[in-house]
Amino acid sequence: MTPRVDAKSSELVSIFHKQSGWNLARVKFFVFMISALCKVQTVGFEKLATAFDSNASTSSSLRRIQRFMAEYLLDTDLIASLIFRLLPHKPPFRLAMDRTNWKFGRQDINVLVIAVVYHGVAFPLLFQLLPKFGNSNTNERIELVERFIRLFGSASLDCLTADREFVGEQWIKYLNEQRIRYYIRIRENFWVLQPHNGKRVKASWLFSDLPLNGCRVNHRIVYLNKQLCYLSASKGKDKEGMPELQIIISFNKPEDALTIYKERWQIETAFRALKTSGFNIEDTHLTEIERIEKLFALVIVAFTWAYLVGDYLHRYIKPIQIKKHGNKAKSLFKYGLTYIATVLLNAFFQDDIDIFKFLSCT
Repeated sequence: MTPRVDAKSSELVSIFHKQSGWNLARVKFFVFMISALCKVQTVGFEKLATAFDSNASTSSSLRRIQRFMAEYLLDTDLIASLIFRLLPHKPPFRLAMDRTNWKFGRQDINVLVIAVVYHGVAFPLLFQLLPKFGNSNTNERIELVERFIRLFGSASLDCLTADREFVGEQWIKYLNEQRIRYYIRIRENFWVLQPHNGKRVKASWLFSDLPLNGCRVNHRIVYLNKQLCYLSASKGKDKEGMPELQIIISFNKPEDALTIYKERWQIETAFRALKTSGFNIEDTHLTEIERIEKLFALVIVAFTWAYLVGDYLHRYIKPIQIKKHGNKAKSLFKYGLTYIATVLLNAFFQDDIDIFKFLSCT
């Protein structure tokens, strides 16, 4: 028997049924999981099962979760397409690529992610779980970028930002050949070749006289690992208060490099929300890649929903308090997540907005 759906969840069921093409039973389960994630704010199956909005028993809901994770093939391209249509601004998008190492149960997993950066946050869109230690390789990065282009078209990609891991001759060659604008940080000790005079120098040498808090664009194109690119740099202080150069390579428009590269940190905000300040995704006991992938896909939908609700509340209903140091008292994501949980958990709560409309692509 298919569990009945409560009134609040039925609206979500209608939205996802129209957008996904899944059968009704699958849509209901998807809605139960997204709602439960927002209510209990953790990924433990036992806790999620207690928060399902249905007439089924907790033990029955737990078995459904376990079967889904073990047997169902979740189309992550469909999830990416859903999030793409929900984004609060239109393409072309600035993308951030990053890799983070998470501990899922007893297993270390590298997660390679492409996210859309937007106003202090990044929306994870495409990801690949890498069951290995160490950096991603060129093929893994290219595969993720090609997947984005296949799903959304090259015109949807404005530029790509990445940190010092994402360098290498073949990787930069691919970006250059595809004419993908990029802003990628490199290490200070990288050697570059100057075509105008044939001299080979360390990248840091070109900015050796840069003062603290200064920035500069090197308008002469250089070779890095046999690939042409531009260099820009700024000088600040590291965590220990020591002077540190930040050198960025770019395909073109080097004058924009330092400003655009700063947006890369927004993906760290998203990782923090998924890890500790939101869903505690590392609390899962899952160890198989396919099952972790399904869980990650569900969590990033819930993350997107929470941010969109929080952003709307802050802009139009009740702005978040600004503390003395100038930062918000809470993140937009946390603001939205708390509000969604309140609406879903309290049948008598008089909500100011329709939280479900933020998951509708129409």
